[in-house]
Amino acid sequence: MNVPASPAQARGQLAEERAAVWLAGHGLKILARNVRCRRGELDLVCREGDTLVFVEVRLRTNPRFGSAAESITAAKRQRIIFAAKWWLLRAGRAYQERPCRFDAVLFDNGLDEPQWIRGAFEGG
Repeated sequence: MNVPASPAQARGQLAEERAAVWLAGHGLKILARNVRCRRGELDLVCREGDTLVFVEVRLRTNPRFGSAAESITAAKRQRIIFAAKWWLLRAGRAYQERPCRFDAVLFDNGLDEPQWIRGAFEGG
């Protein structure tokens, strides 16, 4: 088991766990967590019906640094898209022909009720 290097990383892991449980409660099947490659990372890889869903989980505890949604920058989106393509060429080969979607689960006020944005961005 990986030990978080900082309190912020521990909060991030807790947010990802809460998001996974919350999404599963809304009918998504969790296929993978914390998929890392050289140029990006996927927090959650899920399936909703026939659709493959790549989920970015963001937690913001201090609004001074912007909202959770604002933290998903263009560069971050490109890293997520790269990681999704990488996953599809490896572990996700069985899902290559399915439609894909990029969602975000946002926690702006602690770890209470998240905001789920389906189709948060396009995968180009």
